[in-house]
Amino acid sequence: MSHRSAGTHLPGSDDDVLAALGIKPELSRKMGAFGNFAISFSVICILAGGMSLFGFGMGHGGPAVMLGSWAVIGFMTLLVGLSLADVVSAYPTSGGPYFMAEKLGGARWGWWTGWLNLLGLLGAIAGIDYGAAQFIGAFAKLQWDITPTDGTTMAIFAGILLLHGLLNSCGVRLVNALNSISVWWQIAGVAAIVGALTLAPAQHRSASFVFTHFHNDTGFTNPLYVSLVGALLAGYTFCGYDASSHVTEETTDAQTSAPRGIVRSISVSWAAGFVLLTGMLFAIQDYAATQNTATGVPPAQIFLDVLGATGAKALLLVVIVAMLFCGNAEVFAASRMVYAFSRSRALPGWQSWRRVNAKTKTPTRAVWFAVVVPLGLALPALWSPAAYGAITAINAVGMTPAYGIPVFLALRKGRDYRPGLWSLGRWRRPIGYIAVAYVVFITVVFCLPQSTPITADSFNYAGVTLAVALLLAWITWITRGKKSYQLTAALTASPGEALLSEGF
Repeated sequence: MSHRSAGTHLPGSDDDVLAALGIKPELSRKMGAFGNFAISFSVICILAGGMSLFGFGMGHGGPAVMLGSWAVIGFMTLLVGLSLADVVSAYPTSGGPYFMAEKLGGARWGWWTGWLNLLGLLGAIAGIDYGAAQFIGAFAKLQWDITPTDGTTMAIFAGILLLHGLLNSCGVRLVNALNSISVWWQIAGVAAIVGALTLAPAQHRSASFVFTHFHNDTGFTNPLYVSLVGALLAGYTFCGYDASSHVTEETTDAQTSAPRGIVRSISVSWAAGFVLLTGMLFAIQDYAATQNTATGVPPAQIFLDVLGATGAKALLLVVIVAMLFCGNAEVFAASRMVYAFSRSRALPGWQSWRRVNAKTKTPTRAVWFAVVVPLGLALPALWSPAAYGAITAINAVGMTPAYGIPVFLALRKGRDYRPGLWSLGRWRRPIGYIAVAYVVFITVVFCLPQSTPITADSFNYAGVTLAVALLLAWITWITRGKKSYQLTAALTASPGEALLSEGF
């Protein structure tokens, strides 16, 4: 599907492409095609999403829905990824979806898309790193019989964020190396987990159970509705592949490397995730005991039942390290979004967040913005798990619409849309329409009640969170966006503003 067609952008150096889009190159371009793929693959991280939401899937449809929805959602996500990749090739900038939306639809489209994407990225960091803290707590329970509290989990979470801030402040070379290691760690990790669970001398479930067993703890009786809600295991996991677009200003041959990075990250995650879930489901010993495990983490109970304490701890460490890689990559992507959005003068205090470290060519202050804000977002978890769920829900309900908006606007452009060097060609419109329809559908599904009776703790706050995000975007547009927002402020600003850099 990668080809050059009549009317596409003319080939040129990466910096020439940026200049044509009105962007002054400031970042260090040291990431290749594999590194671009690696960051999206690391952010999707099947060992994070698949493991963190495994217990959710067990109660919301069970094995049949977990595997069936993974197959369907993965395929639909691939269509969205293909469509988004086409637009990324035409607009390879750190701003990602918001930059594309403005170029294709105008300032308001860019502003709203930017806020959805940014809040989604920050919510993702909170969700990923807090999930890693919970798995570390489960490891502590197995290793030292320490029962984690909300306070200790929050302290571990803060330590993880600090680590990710320090690593991302060191420059793109280190983060690129870590992302590359993350790819092989995840693939080897899936092989190790599935291999160990399969070869262990323990009872294994039948194929009929793994592929057809339906389990419903939601309180709802309609199997179709339960299946839709259960599909969120895959829906939440298949987020974050826009990371490839946010690092395009640090990627060589970005017009082709970034689109391929998006598509390949989804494809590999789709295949590897199906293998992982299948292997885990075959290894379940006691379904109810796994759901109600004292560790608080159902996958840990599966490891414990099949492999014993030593094997369980070893595999938990594999998952924890993968989660840490995932959170680090998400901080990288989010910091570039903060940098680009500030470059467009969209964030309060934009002059600070868009500064680039003169030594590392890294937006260091944007990195710490992407670390501190998720910490603040997660603090309500000390008092209310429901409040934390409401905040992190913006991950999916913010990011997914942000992927669909540029695709919709490109379709609306019709013949006026000029694709980049990587294009779907004649398949762009049919795939694009399906992708946009799916984005609308899955966003609605994200907001559906997930269990009954509906209480303060069981209520799905995703819809409320999305409404608050849209309200925030509208208020900020009215109060300051109309006056200060400039998509290509990097070139239209004064020379002093255009190359803000310092040693911090």
